[in-house]
Amino acid sequence: MRDDLPLEATHDVRDRCLCLYIQRAARTVARLFDDALRPLGLTNGQFSVLTALNRPNPPRISDLAPLLAMDRTTVTANLKPLERRGLIAVAQDKEDRRGRRLLLTDAGRELLVAALPVWRATHDALEMKLPDANPARLREDLLTLS
Repeated sequence: MRDDLPLEATHDVRDRCLCLYIQRAARTVARLFDDALRPLGLTNGQFSVLTALNRPNPPRISDLAPLLAMDRTTVTANLKPLERRGLIAVAQDKEDRRGRRLLLTDAGRELLVAALPVWRATHDALEMKLPDANPARLREDLLTLS
């Protein structure tokens, strides 16, 4: 053990690091939703993408990236399996022929309809694990950090 890197430094990070705590919570929550959505053939990330496409005007990839906190390349990679399954379609933007719009297909809507009750039940059970917490405040705090 080095004198300039004491074990107390490790304990300090373990006990105080918001990044570590947020990453641990995010992974745990992601696994919980992945497990719940698996019977529908969805991951939590795919569910988020489908939900984000449920809007009157089909978005561009650049519209989804900030919402999902991903770069465009990562969003594109996440869209491919959904497109292969026929859950989403990519169409030319009528206003900018170089751009592409993302559409939720009928099959995507059907799957989203089936997934929403699973998401709600999982979400409600998760919030119940926080009996003394304020979920609305937690969302506000996390949004402030992002």
